[in-house]
Amino acid sequence: MSYLYLSLAIIGELIGSSLLKASEGFSKLFPTMGMLAAFVFSFFFLSLALKTIPLNAAYAIWSGLGMVATTIISVLIWKEKINFASVTGIILILIGVVILNLFGPGHNETTAHDKAPAANVLNDPAE
Repeated sequence: MSYLYLSLAIIGELIGSSLLKASEGFSKLFPTMGMLAAFVFSFFFLSLALKTIPLNAAYAIWSGLGMVATTIISVLIWKEKINFASVTGIILILIGVVILNLFGPGHNETTAHDKAPAANVLNDPAE
């Protein structure tokens, strides 16, 4: 279910980014309101995904896939130009996302947080 939430967060980010462009510097009311709603939607579902997906992996997927899809939208819908350097940078970021997801924390490794004993915040050591 977490990856469904993450997918919804990415969709919200794509809509929000497109509406941010359409708002023309917040000078158009309806695209601006739509942008705000889309980003609230996006961060809400990102927060749900973060309950089970490690932050570094979730954010890498969210931002990486969002960046690729936003680039495609900017070329297809907004008729923006893209060059070889842009494509190379996007590919390198995607490689980083894949490496992070394959080998990053949360993949059969324990972290320092997992090994640390839970602190008892109710007992005051001065007592």
